[in-house]
Amino acid sequence: MNKPLAAAQAGAARKGLGGKIVVYLLLILSALVMLVPFVWMLSTSLKSTQYVLNPVPELIPNPVSLDSYARLFELFPMGTWVANSLLVAILATAGQLLTCSMAAYAFARMHFRGSNLLFLLYLATMMVPFQVTVTPLFILMRNLGWINSYQSLILPQVFSAFGTFLLRQAFQAIPRELEEAAFMEGASHWTVFTRMILPLARPALATLAVFSFMGSWNAFLWPLFVVNDPNLMTLPVGLSLLHGEHLTEWNLVMAGSVITIIPMLVVYIFAQQYLVKGFVTSGLKG
Repeated sequence: MNKPLAAAQAGAARKGLGGKIVVYLLLILSALVMLVPFVWMLSTSLKSTQYVLNPVPELIPNPVSLDSYARLFELFPMGTWVANSLLVAILATAGQLLTCSMAAYAFARMHFRGSNLLFLLYLATMMVPFQVTVTPLFILMRNLGWINSYQSLILPQVFSAFGTFLLRQAFQAIPRELEEAAFMEGASHWTVFTRMILPLARPALATLAVFSFMGSWNAFLWPLFVVNDPNLMTLPVGLSLLHGEHLTEWNLVMAGSVITIIPMLVVYIFAQQYLVKGFVTSGLKG
C-alpha cells in the first residue's frame, strides 16, 4: 500500500470519527435538554411550600423535604387513585391484547371475501378523533347504567384499531410454512394462534402492551366524563383537583406528577428490550 493511499484512508477515518463525536455530543445535549423538565419536577416536589416560589430558582432543593408527598397522601385518597389507575390500566391492557391479537390473526391469516375492505374500514376509524366519539360513547354508557363504574373506565379501551394493525403486521412477518406444517398435522386455527403465532410475536405483543398501558394510565378526558365519584377516580383525574381556584401548591402538583410517572418508567424499563424487536417485526418506524 503506497503512502498517499494510506494517508487518505487515515484522514477519512479521522473525519468519520470526528463526525461520530459531533453526533454523540448533539444527542447527549438533546437528552439533557429533554431531562430538564423532569429534573425540575422532581426538584419542586422535594421543596417545602415556602421555597417553591423563591425569586432565585434552585435546581437542587435546600433543604430537601418529603412534606409534599406526606401532605398529598393526607389530603387526598392517593392510594385509592393509584389502585384505580393500576386496575384500569392492567385490565384494559389485557383486554386490548386479547381482542387485538384475535382480530389481527383473522385479518392476517384467515382470508375471506371483503377482508381487505373490512380492514381498511377498520383502520379508517383511526382518523376519527376521540373527541368526536365521546358524546355517543357517553350516551351508550348512560343507557347501560355504567356511569360511575369500572366497566365504563375499562371496556371502551379494550378495542384498538392501531393495536390490530400493529399485530397484523407482526403476524404477517411470521413464515406461513410453520402454519401450514401445523395444519398438516391436524392443528386448528386456535392451536396455531395460541401455540405458534402468539409465542413468536411476543416482541410485538410487548410493544402493544406498553402503548396500551401508557395510554390507559394517562387517560384523562374519558375518565373525567364518566366518573365523578372520588373513590372511582383515576390518578390523572384526581390530580386535577390539586389545582386550586385561587392558589395552587405546585410542590403538591409536582409530587403527584412524580408518582404518576413511576409506573410508566417501570413498565418501560422491563419492556424496552422488546420494543425495538416489536418495531422491526411490525414495520413501524420512529
